[in-house]
Amino acid sequence: MTIILIIIVVVITTTPTTIIIIIAIIIFIIVIFIIIIIIFTTIIFIIITFTIIITIIFIIIIFIIITFTFTIIITIIFIIITIVITIIVTITIIIIIITTIKCTLRKDPVVETISEHLLLLQVYAILVSHPPQSNDHLTPTPVSYTAGFYRIPVVGLTTRMSIYSDKSIHLSFLRTVPPYSHQAQVWFDLMREFRWNHIILIVSDDHEGRAAQKKLETLLEERETKAEKVLLFSQDTNLTALLMEARDLEARVIILSASEDEAAAVYKAARQLNMTGSGYVWLVGEREMNGKALSEAPDGLLGLQLINGKNESAHITDAVAVVAQSLQELFEKENITEPPRGCVGNTNIWRTGPLFKRVLMSSKYPDGLTGRIEFNDDGDRRFATYSILNYQQKPGRLVQVGVFNGTQRKIIWPGGETEKPVGYQMSTKLKIVTIHQEPFVYVKPTKSDGTCKEEYTVNGVLIKKVICTGPNGTIPGQPIVPQCCYGFCIDLLIKLAMSMNFTYEVHLVADGKFGTQERVNNSNKKEWNGMMGELLGGLADMIVAPLTINNERAQYIEFSKPFKYQGLTILVKKEIPRSTLDSFMQPFQSTLWLLVGLSVHVVAVMLYLLDRFSPFGRFKVNSEEEEEDALTLSSAMWFSWGVLLNSGIGEGAPRSFSARILGMVWAGFAMIIVASYTANLAAFLVLDRPEERITGINDPRLRNPSDKFIYATVKQSSVDIYFRRQVELSTMYRHMEKHNYESAAEAIQAVRDNKLHAFIWDSAVLEFEASQKCDLVTTGELFFRSGFGIGMRKDSPWKQNVSLAILSSHENGFMEDLDKTWVRYQECDSRSNAPATLTFENMAGVFMLVAGGIVAGIFLIFIEIAYKRHKDARRKQMQLAFAAVNVWRKNLQV
Repeated sequence: MTIILIIIVVVITTTPTTIIIIIAIIIFIIVIFIIIIIIFTTIIFIIITFTIIITIIFIIIIFIIITFTFTIIITIIFIIITIVITIIVTITIIIIIITTIKCTLRKDPVVETISEHLLLLQVYAILVSHPPQSNDHLTPTPVSYTAGFYRIPVVGLTTRMSIYSDKSIHLSFLRTVPPYSHQAQVWFDLMREFRWNHIILIVSDDHEGRAAQKKLETLLEERETKAEKVLLFSQDTNLTALLMEARDLEARVIILSASEDEAAAVYKAARQLNMTGSGYVWLVGEREMNGKALSEAPDGLLGLQLINGKNESAHITDAVAVVAQSLQELFEKENITEPPRGCVGNTNIWRTGPLFKRVLMSSKYPDGLTGRIEFNDDGDRRFATYSILNYQQKPGRLVQVGVFNGTQRKIIWPGGETEKPVGYQMSTKLKIVTIHQEPFVYVKPTKSDGTCKEEYTVNGVLIKKVICTGPNGTIPGQPIVPQCCYGFCIDLLIKLAMSMNFTYEVHLVADGKFGTQERVNNSNKKEWNGMMGELLGGLADMIVAPLTINNERAQYIEFSKPFKYQGLTILVKKEIPRSTLDSFMQPFQSTLWLLVGLSVHVVAVMLYLLDRFSPFGRFKVNSEEEEEDALTLSSAMWFSWGVLLNSGIGEGAPRSFSARILGMVWAGFAMIIVASYTANLAAFLVLDRPEERITGINDPRLRNPSDKFIYATVKQSSVDIYFRRQVELSTMYRHMEKHNYESAAEAIQAVRDNKLHAFIWDSAVLEFEASQKCDLVTTGELFFRSGFGIGMRKDSPWKQNVSLAILSSHENGFMEDLDKTWVRYQECDSRSNAPATLTFENMAGVFMLVAGGIVAGIFLIFIEIAYKRHKDARRKQMQLAFAAVNVWRKNLQV
């Protein structure tokens, strides 16, 4: 209406002479309102009519204003006033009509009683009783709704339905009794008292059933366990098929939450399937032990009953005392308003009502006739005492065998047994999950006929293979196909199955991970993946793999005694010494080589000069003896090199005393040089071994990581968890997190391919890999010592037997035999322990030097031949010239 008004004003303002358009618009509005009046109810008609009247009045006023040529600004001000007044009037009318509806529309007798009687008395609280045997149409719901509208607290005395705990519906409802779903707390305590870890929860698919299920599952989650199966049923459910599903499970403790009629039908179907006999435990609440349900109840049924739950007078007394105590506390506060008086004419809720409700919920009354009274956040009674009842066919009635906090009498269990049932049935066929990790688990394809053939190892031990299903390859997500598994853990599994008399189905973990916790959809909730996730999720009964025992995993699953003790170590690629062509020159630095070469030639020149200028160098003392050849420069060079290289000197020795003194000093020098060279050459070529690249976990390159040195482990493994938890290793973890691999096999191959400098993993695996792949080596001392264990759920009945079997295997030497067969079998021992010898690579430079000498000799011989031929040609020319000169001289003489 306001929008239409604005349009009219704009039209009048811009074209005031278009009266026809204005009349057409007004007629259109009237037609629209007539249609709306026909469609809507009489109440809406009143509101719209009033709005039309107000609108027409202001249109006339605005038209008059425009007629007297007022400004546009004044017109806009009147438009705004029109809009505000229209909205205020409309809202006021709607509030009045809604208030009238609240008080007069509903004709519920309970609402009329509250409106016509209680509200006139200005009540501060309402006490309402609704025993379970009362008629359904007299439920406290109308009282709760009506009182909740005015925020007047309602205190229920016998109402047990869980729907009243929902404060979005029942705003002001409290009660002195707990809801039926509170019985889940007693069930949980009984499970803990009798150590029942395997349960089946059967609940009706209604509000009560779902509330009990939610409460019990919350309690079980705090205990880090869960029901083996939750079975929901409705009126159309085939109870026989439902209970047959429960019968095939291991759990024998059945908790039932249902109505009286539904419980009777479940008992009858269970008796037909022989599920009420010895070994079973039926645990129920109050509704499941009343009337018709009790007549069908099995012998040994264990149920609950709220003490003083049906004592209405006691609850009235306690409720009045709590309200009086709370009112006294309320009146001590300031700004207290009075409750509404009647319905019509009171449009506001009781402003003090929410405060009074909070006072009631926080009140404590320890000396009530029904016990201590306190309320939780939902307004339900916090503390309640239950009787534990046992249905015994002899004497054919319910017998109280205890209370909520302990057993007082002997319980007769189903089948007439007096001994507490264990609560489960041990399955003889187990689902085993494992992971590809050599040498503990090898995975090979099956034969063409889909079977696994046993073969002999190198040392004559028969390999026992089993069929295992899993991804076709190491990459997760591959098709699931049958494969052959064998190794350390498979032999251990076969031994355990024989000693404990169970069969098994082996499968490989789907995602290829050992198991760690990860967030679900970026929420705060965490779930386990890998083998841990499959075990906790019920996809496997046991983990038989090299699973490291650590505190984080032990909080969720049960580990057996370790079958293999080990720690963490570091795998690196073995440094192979690489010799270059000049490796024979490594004993001396290039400066020393240069000085030695220079010394050879300096000494040769000095020998030549000393022998040349010595008076005893060219001629002997006795002149009659034949003179020897004098020491030439080339002879001096030959002598100097010969002494240095320890070769025999036949000719060309110095003759003078001074030259011979220099020769002896040179010989001593040569001896020292050669001896030093020989010693250093042995050290460099024989005794030299490359240092290990990593000294251990405290190596500076690990503690102070850089992008030039990459090290890693396997993602979401126990090693990854270890580094993440250790504060002092946080720097290393941040570096490793960016480079971690999906599997150990990938990381080991990366080390061999020089893509990874160091790999941190279990010592048992890495030592085996280093013994099989001779280009790898482990380095440093072991750290984070732990062990491999078999994983089972906390409630597994096999945990004690498995640990005893492993301890027995250690004692009788079976584990030692497995170690010898799979872990200690090495191929690189003979190579690594062989004596170090020089190879051609070490001395290749010497051979190249000889080859260079040969090439140089051949090159020089050609030069010598060419020089000789050139010299001979010159000599012949000289001879011819001399001959020609002689002939010429003779001719001149003639």
